[in-house]
Amino acid sequence: MSDTQSGAAGNGQNQQQPVLNVLTQYIKDLSFENPNAPQSLQNQGNKSPGININVNVNANPLSEQEFDVVLTLNTKAEMDGKTLFNVELVYGGIFRVAGFPQEHMLPILFIECPRLLFPFARQIISDATRNGGYPPLMLEPIDFAAMFQQRMAEERTRAENANQNN
Repeated sequence: MSDTQSGAAGNGQNQQQPVLNVLTQYIKDLSFENPNAPQSLQNQGNKSPGININVNVNANPLSEQEFDVVLTLNTKAEMDGKTLFNVELVYGGIFRVAGFPQEHMLPILFIECPRLLFPFARQIISDATRNGGYPPLMLEPIDFAAMFQQRMAEERTRAENANQNN
């Protein structure tokens, strides 16, 4: 028996290995609007549309070790002041997260889980735009770590402002 094994067995602690499993993935909501078709599909020329992308991540506990993580992507393409298409996708995953220190839970839920969901959501948006008559929209990778850090900074600022007002 190694020192590590005897130490764990000797003090009665159960060393649980960290676990991050995707139990299921699902589309909660998918909307593709093509308001100016078929005119918007004609004579596009070589101009590229302006594309606006908004991303949001939320996580909710389902049990002590299972969490519902939801990635929301809103993508709107415009050209000459007219909407070409608007895609809204709410894509979720149920994750089992266990054995991590408590201080790592938020980064896992808001960085690692959406990072695992993103390629699938990206493919859904690509297929929707292609099926709508446009070239497939391939979203650039998203820096979920930077999004998380920005969110935490905004929440700290909000908390500080609330404390100053009280």
